[in-house]
This record gives sequence, C-alpha cells and structure tokens, in this order.
Amino acid sequence: IQERYGNALDISRIDMEDAKTFELLCAGKTTGVFQLESSGMRDILVKLRPESFNDIIALVALYRPGPLESGMVDDFIKGKHGKVDVSYLVPELEPILKNTYGVILYQEQAMKIASVLANYSMAEADNLRKAMGKKVAAIMVQERKRFLEGARDNGIDPKKAESIFDLIEKFGGYGFNKSHSAAYALIVYQTAFLKANYPVEFMASVLTSEMGNTDNVVKYITECRNQGISVLPPDINESGMNFTVVEQSIRFGLAAIKNVGEGAIESIIAAREADGPFKTIYDFCERVDLRRVNKRVVESLIKCGAFDSTGSRRSQML
Repeated sequence: IQERYGNALDISRIDMEDAKTFELLCAGKTTGVFQLESSGMRDILVKLRPESFNDIIALVALYRPGPLESGMVDDFIKGKHGKVDVSYLVPELEPILKNTYGVILYQEQAMKIASVLANYSMAEADNLRKAMGKKVAAIMVQERKRFLEGARDNGIDPKKAESIFDLIEKFGGYGFNKSHSAAYALIVYQTAFLKANYPVEFMASVLTSEMGNTDNVVKYITECRNQGISVLPPDINESGMNFTVVEQSIRFGLAAIKNVGEGAIESIIAAREADGPFKTIYDFCERVDLRRVNKRVVESLIKCGAFDSTGSRRSQML
C-alpha cells in the first residue's frame, strides 16, 4: 500500500465502522481473512450478518464446539434478527445480557451475574469462573448454595435463582473470555478491512506469506480469479522475490517457483538492476552468477514461463 499510494496505512487507526468491510463479511467472502476461512465459519457469518465490531467479537466466541452443539448460536442469531422475543428471567439480567440477546456468551457475563444477583466479590466470581471451566462437581455444589443464599438476600425468587444458576452451570462448559475474543476480533476486522479496501495488495501479501505451501498458493490464486484479479505469470524481467502488484494485477513471485532459491533470485534481480532487462537466455546466462543460478534453476524458470517474454520457445530454450 505504501509503495502504490505513497502513504503508509496505520492499521491501528482504521475506520471501525467501514461499510465495505461489513459488506464483505456479510457476504462471507472471507478467504484469506484471519479466523474466517473455514466453510462453517463463513456459513455462520452469512447467517449472523455482523453490523458492528461487537458482532465480530461474538462471532469468534460462538464458533466453537460447545456453542454450536448447544443451540446457543441459533438462539443468538434469532435474537439478533428479531425472530424470537428476547426475554430475561429477572430484570437485573437485561443490562448484562442485552448485547448478546439473552445468551450467556462470555465468562465475564457469568461473573457479572454472580456479582449483581448474589453479591459475589470479583475474586469470588473469578473462583466461580474457574470452577465452571474445570467442571469440579463438589465446588459447583458449594457455589450453588452460595449463589442461592446471595440471591435470596437480594429478594430474587428462589426458583428463578435456581434456573439462573443452572444456566450459568450449563454455560460454564462453553463460556469464552471476552477480552480474548476481542483481541482475535480485532485482527479479523483488520484483515477484512484490508481485503475490502485494498484487495489486490492484500491478496499479493497473502500469496507471499504462503509461498512455501503450494496448495495454499493454488487456493489463493483461485480466490484472486474469483475477485476478478488476474495473476500474471512469473517473468525474469518483471517478477520480484515476492508476489508484487502491477496496476490491478498481481505478478507471480520468483520465490514461489519450485527449485528456485533466494540466492539465485538475488543474483537475477541484481543483474537486471545493473544492466536492464534480459534479452535472451544467452544474455541471461552471461550476466547472472552461475554458481547461484545453476542448471536446475534455469530449467525451472523456463518451464514455468519466466523466459516467455524473450520471445523464444520453451522447447528451444530447454
């Protein structure tokens, strides 16, 4: 982005309500976006249709085996889209669970419920969180007693207090730490923002980061084509070490070619920068360091089409 537009993007100061980013997320076009590449995640993304950063935090917390198996995900999505009336067992729960449509999604919410309804201190609430996570039955029996006593002191109906503790206990196996989820969600948003606003530069960077994995390079080249971004073949006179941006296209990086090492590429680029483009394969062989650019490297470059721009046929050059 800096090379193309002359100004560096400060990733920590991007617009957190960018319309293009949320359009991309709602459409599930998230190949290359952190945490959102799996088909299951894309499926939930399309159903959830996130509209805010809070929705992305929730999405990261929801896509785990517990919430998926328990029906929490469906409850959350139906609540968000107004397909069910969100209700609360006691009015005190509304400010704690309103953002998650009545679903106890985060560990912090369970701790807050214990604090508000049963007078837990934050330290006691943290002990409850640990007991839920470890599913220690003996401790949970003690916590139930402690919770019900505290709720009674606050004038909360004992049956409702029992139901709320049951929910907390059930949720305990699935609860996710919100601060952890928010940190992941930030990287989700940042990568989605880059893909939505700088698609060519983003995909060139993704391809460069995956150069050692042929399957992933193929996957991301397919994604480029799906986005209407053409990936130009490798060229000894145009390609750099990495995938580079050429107008609205991406030029294949020499380091992604099998059998072509960094030392050979450095020699090729140095010769090109010193005396200009290579005119023929003979010109190339006279100018590069043949201790680094050996026969195997030259053959690989010919076979992948890197010499095609010289106008000679591959069979002749081989």
